[in-house]
Amino acid sequence: MALSTQRASTSRTSAEWAPPPHWKHDVFLSFRGEDTRSGFLAHLYHELQYWQAIKTFKDDRDLEIGATISPELLTAIEQSHLAIIVLSPNYASSTWCLDELSKILECMQDRQRILPIFYHVDPSDVRNQRGSFAEAFTKHEEKFRVVNWWRATLRKVANLFGWDSKHEEFSGDVEMVKRWRAALTKIANISGWDSKNYPSEAELIKRIVNCVFRKVHPTFMLSGSLDKLVGIDSALEQLHLHLAPKDNDVRFIGIWGMGGVGKTTLAKLVSQRISHHFELSWFLSNVREVSGKQGDLVNLQRQILSPILKENVAQCVWDEGAGTFFTKKHLCNKKVLLILDDVHQLNQLKTLAGKKDWFGVGSRIIITTRDERLLVEHGIAIRYKVEVLKDDEALELFSQNAFKKNQPEEGFLELSRCFVHYAKGLPLALTTLGSFLYARDQDKWKSVFDNLRKICNPTIFHSLRVSYDGQEEIDKKIFLDVACFHTGKDEEQVIEILDSIYNISSRIRIDILIEKSLLIIEKFHDHKSVQMHDLIQEMAWEIVHLQSQGDPCQRSRLWLRNDISHVFTNSSGTRAIEAIVLRLPKLEAVPWNCTEAFNEMHGLRLLHFDNVVFSSGPKILPNSLRIIQWSWYPSKSLPSRFEPHVLSKLEMRGSKLVRLWDGAKDFPKLKYMDLSYSDKLTSIPDFTRMPNLEELNLEGCKKL
Repeated sequence: MALSTQRASTSRTSAEWAPPPHWKHDVFLSFRGEDTRSGFLAHLYHELQYWQAIKTFKDDRDLEIGATISPELLTAIEQSHLAIIVLSPNYASSTWCLDELSKILECMQDRQRILPIFYHVDPSDVRNQRGSFAEAFTKHEEKFRVVNWWRATLRKVANLFGWDSKHEEFSGDVEMVKRWRAALTKIANISGWDSKNYPSEAELIKRIVNCVFRKVHPTFMLSGSLDKLVGIDSALEQLHLHLAPKDNDVRFIGIWGMGGVGKTTLAKLVSQRISHHFELSWFLSNVREVSGKQGDLVNLQRQILSPILKENVAQCVWDEGAGTFFTKKHLCNKKVLLILDDVHQLNQLKTLAGKKDWFGVGSRIIITTRDERLLVEHGIAIRYKVEVLKDDEALELFSQNAFKKNQPEEGFLELSRCFVHYAKGLPLALTTLGSFLYARDQDKWKSVFDNLRKICNPTIFHSLRVSYDGQEEIDKKIFLDVACFHTGKDEEQVIEILDSIYNISSRIRIDILIEKSLLIIEKFHDHKSVQMHDLIQEMAWEIVHLQSQGDPCQRSRLWLRNDISHVFTNSSGTRAIEAIVLRLPKLEAVPWNCTEAFNEMHGLRLLHFDNVVFSSGPKILPNSLRIIQWSWYPSKSLPSRFEPHVLSKLEMRGSKLVRLWDGAKDFPKLKYMDLSYSDKLTSIPDFTRMPNLEELNLEGCKKL
């Protein structure tokens, strides 16, 4: 079941996600190191910072009792959205901790932002300063009495000897102790977590993390990245409906589409919206890249199992088989959210998320990929295709990056529309180009636009090329052929050409390229044409160009007039050239000499000249040719040494042919021959040597 891409109302969503203040930290941790640093706090911090990607500030310095809180720490408190206060038995013995607490209460008047944890202490002891808290304050007050005695003594001495003591500083003040007591009373009256109410620290940490995630969720989703919501609201709503995180079945959901279209962004936003519904959640980024670099999936399996096996994960998961065993064993009774980003091989799915029974009731597995076929083969019924942005959305996203606001600045509207038209709704291109143009003047904008089709943007190119690099060799060839020669043609016509050139059934190969988001079939009434995104096509052209940047004779495909002119003028053709296509809009004589041009093109399969008039014909045509389409062919016959054993299509309309060749030649694979309007043609070939000929056109051959 492919999900509908029809847009839904987004007014409620927009209201829910109004931009919050910009916080540098999601959470500030206040704790007494000697009580909690190596155990409970380390695990809590790891869950927040690494597994839930919640930006957490934790000061790791070991401080002497009585040390003064630093300005940096005060700033960190001010720049944090939430504060978690871990009230442990020795918390009040640290004046540093008490200063932190006072500052937190001062900055975060809204008590929804302060989250106390009563860790092995009774909340009433904190509230009334009893037990270890009473002992700590007794020591503080005794210390301050001693300090005050020394202060008074030193002042007397200073007065006797005339010293200036007005700049002497002493830590401690009875009034400060009163403020600390008041702060502890306030914090104890805020609802939090009492560790004795939980069967294990793991359960306590899970509850804390889920609560924190819900509170920082809007900030986490939007902070510093308004562009993520452009054109994505309805997709989020649709996916959220199909995910139904409160339902108890196990669901696999696929998000697919071309590179740079926003699949990862969408998956992250979905994750951030629903992960608090699950016991465990993971976002495994760049599965393609990580597995490619490491050669296997073991490290990704360890990532999944680390929260459960903890320090034993490396010992337990020594290979993929062990990883699969422990994944099924430990996750089958847990409600989990697992997101696998940029999957490109079926084995990755089978190894990391094999079957529904690997996971507990209510689990959700989300896969992003450029290849829809992977999802089909893994039995994933819910598949959502991410489409490019509409024009108005594209302009808004571009503007957010180019101007840091939702619309172009005065005088830049038309230029902005030019870039938006070039990007064809692809978010990657819109953000890359917009960011590059930010704070540049109009002259620079014009210069960049003039170079767009001459100099390929590396960020866009490398992102899109990933889709190409993962294909089989035959699919790479077909993709480059379509990009260079066949975009916009009728699907059946393209398939016929490719069948002839590669001697295969290419229909399935076209389907594969569609599934991998490299080709598109556009339907108009009963007509189907083969298309691709403009930037995908540019990527293909650049791949061919990079085969030989300086010399076109070493490129596999030639379709640009200047490149073909260079090769023919210098007779510099090579075996590397597989196809030459040049179609001019009107009849034109060219000054190129093709007499010797084909001598070394032993790998040429396709030759197509339309409206190109040469003064003389070739002495040699490669025997490797499978299709020749050459209107206005200039010679009286085909070259005598041409052996057309693999030729399947010969089309020479309006040629100067008098006869096809001298003597007898076999055309064992020829299916189609069109010599129409070759008005000098006086003889026809022996059709008995063309056993597979299906279609013949001799219309307008007046001398036959």
